[in-house]
Formats: sequence, C-alpha cells, structure tokens
Amino acid sequence: MRQQTRIGTTELMVTPIGLGTNKVGGHNLFPNLKDEEGKDIVRRALELGIDFLDTAYIYGPERSEELIGEVLQETGQRENVVIATKGAHRIQGEKTVFDNSPAFLRQSVEDSLKRLQTDYIDLYYIHFPDKDTPKDEAVGELKKLKDEGKIRAIGVSNFSLEQLQEANRHGDVDVLQSNYNLLEREVEQEFFPYLLENKISFVPYFPLASGLLGGKYTKDTPLSDSQKKKPLFQDGNYEQNLDKIDQLRSIAEEVSSAVANVALAWYLTRGCIDVVIPGTKNPQQLEDNLKTLDIHLSEEQIKRIDQIFAI
Repeated sequence: MRQQTRIGTTELMVTPIGLGTNKVGGHNLFPNLKDEEGKDIVRRALELGIDFLDTAYIYGPERSEELIGEVLQETGQRENVVIATKGAHRIQGEKTVFDNSPAFLRQSVEDSLKRLQTDYIDLYYIHFPDKDTPKDEAVGELKKLKDEGKIRAIGVSNFSLEQLQEANRHGDVDVLQSNYNLLEREVEQEFFPYLLENKISFVPYFPLASGLLGGKYTKDTPLSDSQKKKPLFQDGNYEQNLDKIDQLRSIAEEVSSAVANVALAWYLTRGCIDVVIPGTKNPQQLEDNLKTLDIHLSEEQIKRIDQIFAI
C-alpha cells in the first residue's frame, strides 16, 4: 500500500496523487469521450492504488458520477476509495445558474448519492458561489448533512477570500479547491495565509496548466483555437512560459524525472496542499502521474522552482 496523507484536519486519508475525473463522462466538456474508456481509467486507477477520485455533477452532466458509481459497484472498492464531488449548477432549460440555497444543496447531495450508488460522500464541495445565498447558511446545510452521516467533509470551490471567510464563520470548511499551478500562483498570496491559519486544505485544479506544464509544448507546437483564447497560451505569455518550463526541465533532469512530475511534487511541498488531482485521458498517464511519489526535491531545488516561477 502506498503512503497516505490526511486531507487537512479531516478523517480522510488518501494517496497524495488522486484523479480528477472531468474526462470520465464529461461529454459536455470534452469531445469524443467514450464511457467505457472512462470506466477503464477509473478501474486502472483503483488497480494502481489511487484512492481519491474527484468528480462533479456538471461533468456530463451527471455522467461522471454515474460511471464512477458503476465501477465502484462492480469492483466492490467503495470502502477503499475517497470520493469528492461537487454541486451548485442548476440547469433551467438552456440556461445554467448557480444555486447555493440549503434546499438545493441538500437535493444535490441526495442526487449525487444515487448516481454514485453510495450512502455517503467523503468530501462534498459547493462548486461555485451564487450571488444571493449567505455562505455560512450554505455551509450550515452541509454541516447538517455531515452530522447525518451523508457527507464526511465540507469543501468550497472557486470562492473569493471574502466568500470563504463567510463560509467558514463557524469553522466548518475543510477544503478549498481553486485554480492553481506554477504559472498561476496568485492564490498563494491571497489565500494561503488564511488556509494555513485555519487548517483548511487546498486542492488545486488544473495543476498542469491545461497540459502546458506537461513539458511537451514548444514554440512550434500548433495550438487549437480554444488554447489561443487562454492567457497562458497567448502571444508573449506563451513564449515566456515555455522559457520557464525549459528551466524546470533542467531540474527534472537532475532528479531523473519528467517535468510534469516535478511540478506535481513541488505542489506537495506547499504547507496547505495534501493531495493533487491531475486529470488523464488514458491509463498510461495514471502510471506516469504516480511517479511523482518517487521524487524527492531538495530544499535548494524547491527554492529554485519557486524563483523560476516567481509571481
């Protein structure tokens, strides 16, 4: 069994490399996904000892949770896996709005339980803040669900610092999830001091910056239209980012590893990050991601990476 870590102050113990599952059943997010291939990714993750699966209602919608539930039923692995899922999207015809009202969150948890074919969810996030619901009231409903045994830990995602502080008024928030990677480190200054002070664990999404930190891009790599719209890939930024990644590559060579693994390993040296959840399109990437756990970065290497990607 691989070494496990505790998520913040919760009772959740996981391998530090988890799996983000937006490519498992996320038909509304990615083209040409096949359900059986998504299930194969989850099956292989379990075989490799990956025991933290991060999903959401909106991945599909609903389909990611359903596929994970099917795999856990067929493998009998539910008790060995920590499941995180999220809710807040209310679909009204062709329009989608965010809803953090206590009644909607309660119904969202009940619906996720059915799709996941389980009677408890390990970590439940409010996926996005809405405009109207007081955040301590929203989290208060999740606290009731926790007391009822339907969820084990409470998370919020994509909240501002002010919204997080309101949500955590009674100290019930266990985890914050937000965008963070070596090329986008703004949350360190804005959130990390508060997270450390309040013992809230931070789970970054897009830890490999939409693949840019995978180390495979060059100045000649053709970019898709959707990539060109992202600030990290735009003229000027893109070339500067590639230069930084080239410097990271030299550190990767020192530890005989891949650029992506060094980036993931560096995140795990941050005081409030206990687990990272890179996504994957195929089972081989799962094995590659797990190689992160074999890396030991020296203090000098940690500092160099910090300086290369200084804000």
